Formats: sequence, structure tokens, C-alpha cells
Amino acid sequence: MNINSIEYPNFSLNHKVALVSGSARGLGKACALALAQAGADIALGLRDVNSAKDLEKEIGAMGRKVIRVQMDVSTVKEIQNAVEQVIENFGRIDILVNNVGVAPANPAEKVSEADYDLTMNLNVKAMFFTSQAVAKHMIKQGYGRIINMSSQAGKIALDDESVYCMSKAAVNHMTKNLASEWAKYHIQVNAVAPTFIETPGTEPWLKDPEFRQSVLDRIPLGRIGKPMEVAGVVVFLASDAASLITGEIVTVDGGWTLK
Repeated sequence: MNINSIEYPNFSLNHKVALVSGSARGLGKACALALAQAGADIALGLRDVNSAKDLEKEIGAMGRKVIRVQMDVSTVKEIQNAVEQVIENFGRIDILVNNVGVAPANPAEKVSEADYDLTMNLNVKAMFFTSQAVAKHMIKQGYGRIINMSSQAGKIALDDESVYCMSKAAVNHMTKNLASEWAKYHIQVNAVAPTFIETPGTEPWLKDPEFRQSVLDRIPLGRIGKPMEVAGVVVFLASDAASLITGEIVTVDGGWTLK
């Protein structure tokens, strides 16, 4: 074999355009930074377009094009408007990271209708319609990568998180269905399912020593994850190195779900 004929995995995202929802902080912010570091231009989907100015500057300092777009995913029309704004600015969307999610905790017998609707609407409905709005353009392009933020909660039961677990199980199956439907358009749809990660959203829980230790006791690797450890998987799935992967749920949990 001629060694020069070997086609090595390509992890670069040069000349790609990525839209990241919920990108002001936590996992969304980490994904936006990691995708930019890999070469992508970035559209920051924000519930408040006036936020994340420092993040915009940080990405711009990498030499990437970056815009902030108003994108409250609780409103389908706002999702559609945000996607159209990205298309107007960049001409295309190659990568979508569906990152928005909530997790109001309550024992199942105490879950309110308002909490149920909020969780299902933001975690499932919003993700579907964001994927739909972006996929319409990806279909025209004949190319796309959609990465959904799921959770280990979609695979296991967590006490006091029944609706959140249901919503993430729905995300997992949605991922498989969209991957099957859109494969013919060369759109790959995958999900990343993290464990507890050190983010502003988990801080109130993890700062409780007893709760933190209960989490650590379940993780064979013995530590809480960092946002960039999740973002690294997102970059991989967005790259050509993952060109034969679709419909998969990649668990990033330090081994929690092994047992």
C-alpha cells in the first residue's frame, strides 16, 4: 500500500458555519468556543440577544466570524426568524447544536402542569422545531450535522426527575428518527448525553457536599465532568471524522451508566 494514499480523519471545521442554541453559558458556551477553535464560524443563539458580548469578542479574537441572534426557542416563530438571520449573514448552516434544556426537579406526585409543560416544550418541542427549521436549509445544501444535547437521564431513572428523564428519552428517539429520515440528504443527526457537568446550571446541586459525593459514588472515573469534555464530543460529531456516524447517542458520563 502506498502510505500517501491513506485518508486520515479530518477533525477540522474550517469554512463551516455552526448555530449553537443556548450559547450564553455552560455547555452551550463551551460548544461555541470549541467549534470556533476547530475552525467554524459561529452564530450564537440567545434567549437575550444583548447577552454573551464577551463570548462574541472571544470568538472573534480567534479570527472567526461570529454573530449574536435573538433565539428564544420557546417560540417557534422566533426559532424560524433566528435561522433566517443566520442564513442571511452566512449563506448556510452546516452544524446545529441543540443545547437548550431545563430540569425542574420534583417528586413525580408533586409535578405541576406548568413544570411539565415547560420541560417538555423546551427540551423536546423546541429541539424538534429548531431541527426542522435548520434542516430545510441543510436539505437544499445536501449536507448537515445536527447534534442534540441529551443526558444520561434519557437512559436511566433519576429520582425526582421523572419529567426531565422522559424528555431526554424523547430526545434520544427523536435523534434516531430524524437521522433515519434525513440521511438521504446527507444530514447526520446524533446526540450527546452527559452526566452531571460543572456548569452554572448544576452549581446549586453540586455545591452541596452530600449531593456531590452521591454523584461521585456513581461515577467509576471518580470526578465531575468539565464542559469542554462534552464540547469535544460535539466537535468530533460535527467533523468529517464522524462521517459514518448517525442516529447515535454518545454517553459522556465517566462510566455512570455502565452498571
